[in-house]
Amino acid sequence: MFFFNVSLPLVMLGTIVLGIALGKVRRGVLPMPGEAGADENDDDDCYIRLNSVTAEPAPLLKPVARLTAIALLLWLLPLPAFYFCGGDFGFWKSLVLFFTKTAFVTIGGSYTVIPYVAQVTVSKLHWLTRLQMMDGFALAETTPGPLIIVVAFVGFTAGFNHFHGSLWMGTLGLLATTFYTFLPCFLFVFAGAPLVERTQRRPTIQGVLGLITAVVVGAILDLALFLGKAVMFPSGVALRRLDAVSLGWAILSFVLLQRSKINVIHLIMLSVGFGLIRYLFSL
Repeated sequence: MFFFNVSLPLVMLGTIVLGIALGKVRRGVLPMPGEAGADENDDDDCYIRLNSVTAEPAPLLKPVARLTAIALLLWLLPLPAFYFCGGDFGFWKSLVLFFTKTAFVTIGGSYTVIPYVAQVTVSKLHWLTRLQMMDGFALAETTPGPLIIVVAFVGFTAGFNHFHGSLWMGTLGLLATTFYTFLPCFLFVFAGAPLVERTQRRPTIQGVLGLITAVVVGAILDLALFLGKAVMFPSGVALRRLDAVSLGWAILSFVLLQRSKINVIHLIMLSVGFGLIRYLFSL
């Protein structure tokens, strides 16, 4: 993802194919998330235990088909408004399709999807600049709430920039981004919940999920490298363009988190104060 710019959806798809293939050929190679440190006595106080006898699972086809139809209807409803009132339907169609696709790869939280969103919206779609993307991430980190705020910020900035500084279109972009990011996620929750019990004793599925977890770790590392490159080399990757102050603050922050166990909120406030002092000295 970082060195070869391979998109996260492609990595996820390849991981699933690899996991299924390994499950068929060499089952013992796959990681099994449920086996590490498992103790059957840990669930003695639980109402539903590992060895509880459960009723036959409910049928899946009809409920999933009904939920999918409802989600598809909700997905289609705003499109006529975009077509007749949105101004540039091509832009809105790209935004809707992109953030719908983004929702399908939010496994592991938005930390995994932000590099993908940044790569596509900045480098390919040119909806916002790299510095604007960094501002959105910094804004989300300094405010309470989920990191999905970054994706909403991207939608707002995309509409704002595309329609020449229109706050109304920026707001519409924010609302559309939020709606089309969360709609597939809710479909996964409601339609996929009955599948969870059925997958508990499937070694292949558990092995694939273990590999997906590894992809999530790699995606978070990709995000760290993506942000680190933008912060340490704001003017391009070259040794003479290294921002030594940012590098020093990143190292100090790491030491404070690991050695001193400083509270993250305190570190963020400390960073805000340091950034303000640096800005005032640069005037």
